[in-house]
Amino acid sequence: MTPLRIALYQGPSGVPTSTADSLTALADAARRAAAAGARLLLTNELYLTGYALGSAVRDLAEPADGPAARAVAAIAAEHGLAVGFGYPERDGEAVFNSLQIVGPDGGLLANYRKAHLFGDYETTFFTPGDQAVVQADLDGVRLGLLICYDVEFPEAVRAHALAGTELLLVPTALMRPYEIVPQTIVPARAWESQLYIAYANRCGDEGDFAFAGLSCLAAPDGTVRARAGAGEDLIVADVDPGLLKASRAENTYLSDRRPELYGSLT
Repeated sequence: MTPLRIALYQGPSGVPTSTADSLTALADAARRAAAAGARLLLTNELYLTGYALGSAVRDLAEPADGPAARAVAAIAAEHGLAVGFGYPERDGEAVFNSLQIVGPDGGLLANYRKAHLFGDYETTFFTPGDQAVVQADLDGVRLGLLICYDVEFPEAVRAHALAGTELLLVPTALMRPYEIVPQTIVPARAWESQLYIAYANRCGDEGDFAFAGLSCLAAPDGTVRARAGAGEDLIVADVDPGLLKASRAENTYLSDRRPELYGSLT
C-alpha cells in the first residue's frame, strides 16, 4: 500500500486582490507541491475569492464548470496532481460555499456544498448544501469532502467514516480565537472516526476576521503528521493506508458501535 503524499496550501495571506491573482498563487503552489512529490494539493475555504466578501460574493460566484474551475483544471493537468479548491458556486439564484476536486488529468472528481453554515455572514449569503457524504477516489485512496464548520459536528465525520472515507479533505476559514479546532478537535475527530483529516486554513486578516492558520494533517492514531504556523505556508505529508488499516484493527470504535441505541440523535 503506497502512501499518498498531499500538500496543504495555507495562503496567500490576507485578502486576494482578484481571482486571477489567486490562480497565479495556486499555480506556484502546485509547482512546489508537485516538486515535493505530492499527488494532491488542497487550498482553503473560498480560496479563489477570499472569505470576507459580504454581498460581493454574489457577483464573484461562478458555476461549477465556470472559467475559474477550468483554469484550476489546467493547473492540475500541467503539474500532474489533483487540486481541491474552495470557491463560491452559483447555481441559478443560489450561491453555495463549495469545494471542488479536480484530478491530475484536469477532470472533475467531486463537488461538495457546505452543509453547516457558520455565523450571520454565511447564513445570509449562502444556501446550505443538502448532501452529507461526497466522495472521490485518488490513487486507491477514498477521499471525502467537508468544509470548515462541518468538521466540528462529529456526526458529519462519522458519516464519512461509515461510508468508507479514508482521507477527509476540509478546507476552512477558521478565525481566532478558535484555535482549539485545529489543535484539539481535528485530531480527536481523526481518532474517534479512524481516518485522516487534511485541514487547510486561511491566514492573515480579512475585514473583521483574523484567521488562525495552523493547517494540519491529522492521522487516525491521533497524531498530527504536519502542522503549519500562523502565516503563509505549504506543508507536505503522507497519508499511509497501511497505518490506517493497522489503526482501525487496533481501535474498534466503528465496529463496536450500537446504532440501535442512537435513534434519538436523528
